[in-house]
Amino acid sequence: MDKVKKLLSRGQASWNLILIALLVLEFVIFGAANPKFLRPQLLFTAVNDNLAVFMLALFVTLVMCTGGIDIQVASLVGLTSIIIGVAWQDFGFSIWGACALATVVVCLCGALSGFFIAYCRVQAMVITLGGSFLYSGLALLVSTLSSTASYESISGFPDDFKFIANYQVGGVIPFQILIYAAMLVVAFILLHKTKYGRKIILTGVNQSAAEYSGIHTRRVIMSTYVLSALAAAIAGIVLTAYLGTAKSDLGGDLTMDIITAVVLGGTLSTGGKGSVIGTALASLAIALLRFGLPLCFKIGTQYLDIPVGILLVAVIVGRSAATNTGIVPWLRSLFARKGSSKASAQ
Repeated sequence: MDKVKKLLSRGQASWNLILIALLVLEFVIFGAANPKFLRPQLLFTAVNDNLAVFMLALFVTLVMCTGGIDIQVASLVGLTSIIIGVAWQDFGFSIWGACALATVVVCLCGALSGFFIAYCRVQAMVITLGGSFLYSGLALLVSTLSSTASYESISGFPDDFKFIANYQVGGVIPFQILIYAAMLVVAFILLHKTKYGRKIILTGVNQSAAEYSGIHTRRVIMSTYVLSALAAAIAGIVLTAYLGTAKSDLGGDLTMDIITAVVLGGTLSTGGKGSVIGTALASLAIALLRFGLPLCFKIGTQYLDIPVGILLVAVIVGRSAATNTGIVPWLRSLFARKGSSKASAQ
């Protein structure tokens, strides 16, 4: 335990090493159970299937670094998808014009939620939870404008749109992974290499102090929700092209994995600390877990939320115990009270 405490006290870089060790452990266990797991093509498939989580978690990291949370981001993926389908099929938009329209609408949704959180001081949990229902309902409403029944998906997209999902660089690397790599670079530079990133961290540490130092914290907070919505739009475009269909509920089940990836990556839920690289590593760990368990141990996909939830709780409790905060002092005080009560009784 002392070694773990020393490792964690060195900062985010050491936590990233722990995440890398977790990834190595997954490769060893799943690879030993089923050698097919180690095939590059299957690994790329695992990443493709979870790419929306990878993309969204990057910019939700920025939101959580301010001390907020974005539960609505998954519903914006479905809204993006259905707007693309309806605008292209029923309103005569070109496919790229439909993508642009969806991006603008979704960014406005993010700005609206960010405005209420930053300028009206409403709790982020409340606004984004309400936003998740609002934007899911809006996606269903948009689907009623289509000639296709609401319960059916819109398909038949042109080849230049499907190019996003079908093209492979060098015949191996899917093109959408390069899109994710570009988003990773942008998010890393924004958070770790710019004044804007420092403003995000300072806002999360102490918003009042950041205001007194001249930082427009409300503007910073609102901008992170717009960036998160922009990431949702990109993820919605990529996911629609990958599946070849537009649906209003696309991405609706991604929220748990997104929040888990951000927290597992080292971002504090209270704000003031976060890592884009840590989020990327955690996203990969979750993707491999969801891919490896059914492939190697025949676990049903309907049960995969259980190990993800266990992983999240174990990491939070483990970090708390290793840093000697939270649960450990509480347990020590509890046992101390029991010991003192027994001694007084004797």
